Order: sequence, then C-alpha cells, then structure tokens
Amino acid sequence: MSAAVAVRITDLHKSYGTTPVLRGVDLQVRQGEVTCVIGPSGSGKSTLLRCVNHLEKINAGEIEVDGELIGYRRHKGKLFELKDRAITRQRASIGMVFQSFNLFPHLTILENVVEAPISVRGLPRAAAVEKARELIARVGLAGREDSYPRQLSGGQQQRIAIARALAMEPKLMLFDEPTSALDPELVGEVLAVMSDLASAGMTMVVVTHEMGFARAAADTVVFLDEGQVVESGPPNEVLANPRHARTREFLARVL
Repeated sequence: MSAAVAVRITDLHKSYGTTPVLRGVDLQVRQGEVTCVIGPSGSGKSTLLRCVNHLEKINAGEIEVDGELIGYRRHKGKLFELKDRAITRQRASIGMVFQSFNLFPHLTILENVVEAPISVRGLPRAAAVEKARELIARVGLAGREDSYPRQLSGGQQQRIAIARALAMEPKLMLFDEPTSALDPELVGEVLAVMSDLASAGMTMVVVTHEMGFARAAADTVVFLDEGQVVESGPPNEVLANPRHARTREFLARVL
C-alpha cells in the first residue's frame, strides 16, 4: 500500500505585484518521501517552499499538509486567512532550513536548539535540553553545546540549524538550498545529515542544486521553470533520461 499524501499542492499561483512567480503548480509528496526541486535561478523554487509554511501568502490554489489546509480556512466555498496564532501552530510542525543559517549569534548552540521547544511548544526545560543534546549528537556535534555560532564553521552552523528544526519534532522538513552558502569542502557534511534523515523516513522537500544528492536521496525530482512544473518523476528518469527539451538544456549546464 502506498503511503498517505503528506503535502498536496493544487493549482498554486503566487505573484509579486504584476510579476507571476508560480503559475499553477501541482505537487504531491507522500509521507516518508524526499522530493528534490531543481531548476534555474528565478524559477520559483524558494517561493514555493515559503508558501508551504505560509511565509508567503498565496494568490490562488491550495496547500495541504497532512490533510490540513495551510494558512487558510474554508468557509462556504471561500478561503479566509487564519489568525497569526493558528498559523504559528501550523508552522511549528513544519521545519525549515534556510540558505543562511539564521542562528541566534548571542545564544550558545544548546540555547539555539532549546529555545523554540520551550517558548513555542511549552516543553519543560530539562526535557528540551535532553532532546537538544541528542539532536546535537545526531548531527555530529556532541561536545560543542556551549560554543557560539561564530565559533563554528558554516557546515557546522548549518548542521545545528537542522538540529534546531528537528527539535520541534516536525512532520515535514523543508530545505531551501541548504548548502549554497557553504564552501565546497563543507557541503558533504550537511548532505550526510540530510541523507540520514531521509533514511530515517523524514518527509522532506529539498530545493537544491546538488544533483548528486538528488540522484541518491530523492524519491521524486521536480524540475521547475518559470513558475511551472515542467516534469517530475524518479531521479533515474528526470536526471538520466529527461523527456522535455527544457529539462535537458538545464541539466546539460549543471551536470
């Protein structure tokens, strides 16, 4: 039996002013699967991710995570935006890792990881600290709990950003080009943590230009261009034998 649908995006449209960025995107991600979104700069990849956790308001269409409409409620056939508190509750179960690590510079690594579970989820401090230590060890940084972000390399900071997102026990993880700000020799350590997450069954949507990771870890690769899904399918189809000329042209430049 195939897994339930974790993310369902239906006819998603997003514009900035008069400039369309997403033009009728349809996408499904099943529970426990990894979907990698690839495409040229400006194709709408990051905007798509930001719509999934309602960091960006959509113009039309619907996004559901685990069957729950994100950012809106439906009433008599119309959509009404949720109140901030309800949106915050939804976001709490959707982890997001950005290009820049966004760690709090004045907090230690441990404090960065425990802050949201305590303040948003109301987890007792002792439980949050225990969980944070487990996660810091999981991303390979046991013993660095008392360090500050500036004392870590970019790759280490990004691994802590992943641990911080996991501390909220999300049902979905979004990654927005998580290795693009890193020196080449640090990319592998972050991708290794992401691969471990994928192996453990975490549902993930990853915007990436790391084609090796997409080939190895993705269940589905989605090629986005000019705000539309040009093609999607297993990596051995989309990356090795693309059907569309536009996909072939893009891959010829990046592979």
